[in-house]
Amino acid sequence: VQLVESGGGLVEPGSTVTLSCSASGFRFNEYSMNWVRQAPGQGLEWVSTISRDALRPYYPESLKGRFTISRDNSKRMVYLKIDNLNPEDKAVYYCTYGPAETRPQSQGTQVTVFS
Repeated sequence: VQLVESGGGLVEPGSTVTLSCSASGFRFNEYSMNWVRQAPGQGLEWVSTISRDALRPYYPESLKGRFTISRDNSKRMVYLKIDNLNPEDKAVYYCTYGPAETRPQSQGTQVTVFS
């Protein structure tokens, strides 16, 4: 199994970033996919989940409105668009598959917002 995140970087407050996750080594279209993040000195925070068929996105109440998850099963890709970035979004973002509580095993992609 391999999950490779990309798309992070140093961004300005108020801007938009789209993170990508490339998946291989498992039957991608048989699993829901998740994004989680870890801010400096903090634990893992669930950000979003998308169903296998890409029709049902889920978000915690605290993050609804600025985050959009999507997936392309033909490309084995998952995306996370974050609008109106703010300094509290600074974190390493990881994608996982299966249950939302699955701990990440990949490198993640760092998002840093100017403050």
